[in-house]
Amino acid sequence: MDIRSLTLFAHLANSLHFGKTAAAYHVSPSTLSRSIQRIEAQLGAQLLIRDNRSVLLTAEGKKLLAYADQQIEQFAALKQSLDESQQQLSGSLNIYCSVTASYSYLPPLLERFRQAHPNIDINLDTGDAADGIDQIKNQSVDLAIAARPDDLASSIHFQTIASVPLAITIPTINCAVKKALQVDDIDWGSMPIILPEHGVARKRFEQWFRQKTSARPNVYAQVSGQEALVSMVALGFGIGLSPIVVVENSPVKDRVGLLPDTSIPAFDLGLCCFKKKLDDPVVAEFMAMASMV
Repeated sequence: MDIRSLTLFAHLANSLHFGKTAAAYHVSPSTLSRSIQRIEAQLGAQLLIRDNRSVLLTAEGKKLLAYADQQIEQFAALKQSLDESQQQLSGSLNIYCSVTASYSYLPPLLERFRQAHPNIDINLDTGDAADGIDQIKNQSVDLAIAARPDDLASSIHFQTIASVPLAITIPTINCAVKKALQVDDIDWGSMPIILPEHGVARKRFEQWFRQKTSARPNVYAQVSGQEALVSMVALGFGIGLSPIVVVENSPVKDRVGLLPDTSIPAFDLGLCCFKKKLDDPVVAEFMAMASMV
């Protein structure tokens, strides 16, 4: 006895009309009659009393109706449960971002996603934000939080999540760099500079520096990661250009100051991935939910 046969019987037992039940389930009255006959043959009992004008349930038919209702309800509950489990995304998502982004921008993006899709494992890798696009290109991760470069490749999808202002970061401890910044006519050519190895912040600094002097920058060190840059400035080794959010969240923020300069444009921070990765339902769902945060 399959679930469709029980469903046909249950409808007929309530309608008591072969024509109505046949029409409701798009079968012919003869097909419906044969289905009922097969059930009666399986059970070895008469379920309906039929004549030319009416249909009545026998006592055995009433027992089967109670059983059919129970089976149909349980089947519907099972189907709903299976549908819901299939709709639950599963798998893993590999994300790359800077340490600062991991606690400044990522938490609100992850919180809602994790609540909606608890079966997805999140793998987080942190490092220099300037390497985010390369991490995508190397297919090391699915998604990255990165600054939008001026020459973004056409194969990369970029979804902006914030505009990040920049400022010249200077040491506040007593040091030669601090003293050099206190004179009226600052000698920018001799000022020790801490530079990021590459990325948007480095390009912004180079543009700013060319506005100050025609001299070549006195590069004291090149570092990987803005967090390291701020630490070196705090130790008095030089000045650098930093995202303000990195300074505000740095453990050495009390040892550095900012020289805001309106000539330094902010950069767009965003989630990026290969455009072809948007065909992955996990990546597509994360991007969609991130756009609503």
